[in-house]
Amino acid sequence: MKKFGEYLSSLVKLKSRWIRIGIPVTALAIVIFTVTLNNVFTETYDIDRFSVAKESIRSPITIENEQETKRKTRETVQSIEDRYDISTEITEEQVGYINEIFDAITKLEEENPINVEDSKDNEKAVVLTTQERVQRLQNILSPEITEQVDELILTQLIETAPKERATGKKIMLDALGEVLHNGVRTENVQSATAEVKQKIKYTELGGDLKQALMSLSGFAVVENSFFDVEKTMDARKEAASSVEPVVIRAGEIIVREGQTITNEIYEDLKLVGLLNKERNVYPVIGLALLIVLIATVIGYEMYLLDKKKQLDGGKIAAVFLISVIVVFLMKGVSLFTTQINQLYFLVPVATGALLVKQLIQERLAIVLAGLYAILGSIIFNGEIPGSLNVEAGIYFFFSQIAGIIFLMNIKDRLAIVKSGIGMAVVNVVTVLLFLFLSFEKYSLNDLFIPLGFGFGSALLSAVLTIGLLPFFETGLGILSDIKLLSLSSPNQPLLKKILTEAPGTYHHSVMVANLSETACEAIGANGLLARVGAYYHDIGKTVQPHYFIENQLAIKNLHDRIEPKQSAEIIINHPYDGAAMLKKHRLPKEIIDIANQHHGTTLLKFFYYKEKENNNQVKEAEFRYPGPKPQTKEAAVVCICDSVEAAVRSLKEPTEEKIEEIVSSIIKDRLMDGQLDECPLTIQEIHTIHKTVCETLKGIFHSRIQYPMKEAK
Repeated sequence: MKKFGEYLSSLVKLKSRWIRIGIPVTALAIVIFTVTLNNVFTETYDIDRFSVAKESIRSPITIENEQETKRKTRETVQSIEDRYDISTEITEEQVGYINEIFDAITKLEEENPINVEDSKDNEKAVVLTTQERVQRLQNILSPEITEQVDELILTQLIETAPKERATGKKIMLDALGEVLHNGVRTENVQSATAEVKQKIKYTELGGDLKQALMSLSGFAVVENSFFDVEKTMDARKEAASSVEPVVIRAGEIIVREGQTITNEIYEDLKLVGLLNKERNVYPVIGLALLIVLIATVIGYEMYLLDKKKQLDGGKIAAVFLISVIVVFLMKGVSLFTTQINQLYFLVPVATGALLVKQLIQERLAIVLAGLYAILGSIIFNGEIPGSLNVEAGIYFFFSQIAGIIFLMNIKDRLAIVKSGIGMAVVNVVTVLLFLFLSFEKYSLNDLFIPLGFGFGSALLSAVLTIGLLPFFETGLGILSDIKLLSLSSPNQPLLKKILTEAPGTYHHSVMVANLSETACEAIGANGLLARVGAYYHDIGKTVQPHYFIENQLAIKNLHDRIEPKQSAEIIINHPYDGAAMLKKHRLPKEIIDIANQHHGTTLLKFFYYKEKENNNQVKEAEFRYPGPKPQTKEAAVVCICDSVEAAVRSLKEPTEEKIEEIVSSIIKDRLMDGQLDECPLTIQEIHTIHKTVCETLKGIFHSRIQYPMKEAK
C-alpha cells in the first residue's frame, strides 16, 4: 500500500511538472504558428478568364505542367523527320552499270577501231559500221542495261571521240555518285534525275554527248533510299526523352499586374492551387507538425532541467520571452527582405543563444540555436509555401553556435563584446562561403554589403544581449555568471559589512568559498554560485558578531556568561537573520537559499550537551536549526565545507591524517543525520567532494619550516 501511495505521489508530481512546462511551451507554439502562418499559407484568388490581374501573382509551389510537357513532347516528335536507309548495293550497282557501258565501248574500239589506221594490226583490222558496233555492244552489255538504254544513246556514245567520252564519263559518275550518296527516295527520283541532268547540261561537253548523258541519267538514277521504321522510332523516342519537363517554379511570376488572364495563365493558376481553396490546408498541417516537434524538443529539454532542479518559473518565462523576441526579430526583418538585398544576414539571431547560455544552460542554448535556425529558414522563404531558405538557416546556425563557443571565461559584460568579435568573424566567413558557392562574379561593392550585414549582426547581437540581460536578471530573478561575478566584488556593501564588523567571519567565508568552489567544480555543479553563496552565507553573524568564536579577538567568550539556551538561540538565528538581510538587499534567491540552508537541521551539540548536564528533560529539537535542509548541490557543498573549515581551523597541528579524519567524520555525520537527503548529491559525488576538500585543505594547511629565532644578547 505504501508503494502504491508513493507511485501515486510520483504521478501527481510528474503531472504537475508537465503542466507547469506544457502551458508556456504550448503558448510559445501558438505564437510561433501565428507568426509563421503566412509563410506557408497560400492565398487563393477569385479570378475569371480574360479578366485583368489586379496584382502580380507568384507560384507558391514547384510543380510540373504535365499537359504542357505532353504538348511540347508531341511537337518535338512530330518535328523528327522519317529515317531512311540508303542502299549501298544499289548505289554501287548503278555506278557499275555506267562504268560497264563506258568500259565496253572502250574495249570495243580497241578491238574494232573506226579507222584502219587506228588499229595495231592494219592487215587484220576490219572496219565495222556504227550499227554493227551498237549490236556488238548490246551483245556484251548486261541485260539490265540493254533493256532500258536506247540504241540511240549507245550510238551517240560510240560516235563520240574517246577523249571527250572519258571526260563525259567522269562528269556523269561524279554527278550520279553525289545524288545516289545523298539518297534517292521514290518521291524524289525525278528531282534527283533532274539534278544530274542539270549538272551535265552546264558542262563544256559536245551537244550530242550531253544529250546522250542526260538521257542515260534517266536509267542511272533509281530509288536507293528506303524508309527505316526502326530508326525512325528510335529517333522519335530519343527526341521525346530529351524534352525537358515544363516546370512552374516556386516564386515564379505566373501573371503580372495589369496582364490579361489568358486560358494558358488561368490553367497555370489552377494547376498551382491558387484557385482551389482546399489545397491550402496541407501546408498549414505541415507547419503545425513542425511546430509540434519544435515544442516537444523544447518541452523535453525543460523537463530535463526541472528533473535536475535547475528550472524555475523565471527560467521558463525566460525561454518563452527569448524565443518570442528571436522569432519577432526574424519576422520583422523578413518583411523588408528581397532576393536582392538579403537582409537576413543582418538579423541579430545570436542574441537568444547568448541570453540562454548565460541565464539557463549551454546545452539548452545549443538546442534552441538549431531550432531558431529551422524557424529562420521558414520565415525567410519569401512566403513561398513548400520552400526553405537553407542559406538563411545555415547562417543563423553558425552565427549562434559561434556566439555560444566564444562566450567563455565570463568575468564581466566585456566577455559578451569579445564573443561578438568572434561571431563577426564566423558571420563574415559564412557569408563569403555562400558568395563563392554561388558561382557568380561579384564586384567589391557587391561583397561589402552582405559582409557588412554579417558584421552588423554580430555587433547587434552583443549589444542586445548586454541590454536585455539586466531585464531578465532583475525582472525574472534569474542569476547569471555576470551577476554572480559582480556580487563577488569586495566593494559590495554587504561584503564590506562582514569585513568591517566581523573580520573573522569574513576570513572564514573566504576559506569556505575556496573549498566550495573547488568541490562543486569537481562534481560538475556551479562552482561560481557556491563561491559567491559562501561569501554571504554567514552575513547573519554581523547582527551579534562577538558571539561567534572567530570574531572573539582579545575578549572573553561571551557564551560563558549566558545560559546554553540563549547561546543556542543566538547561534541558530544567524542563518535566518542573514537570509532576511539578503532579501532586504534584493540578492538573488539562490544566494538567499544557501544562507538559509547551510546548517540544515543540524544539532548544536556543544550547547545541547552542556544544557543536558543540568537538565535531563531538555528537548533536542530546541537545539536544532529549524532548516530547511540543503536543496541543491551547491547548498549541500557549502554546508559540508562550512563545518569542515571551522573544524580544521580549530586544530592546533592540522596533519594530513587529522584532516582526513575530520572531513570523513563531518560528511558521515551529515549523512547519518539526514542533512543531505533532500539534495541531488549521489554517493559517488560525495566521495569526490571528500577527496577534493581533503586535497585543498592539505594544500592550505601544509607544514611549514620553523625559522630559528635570534637569541637576545
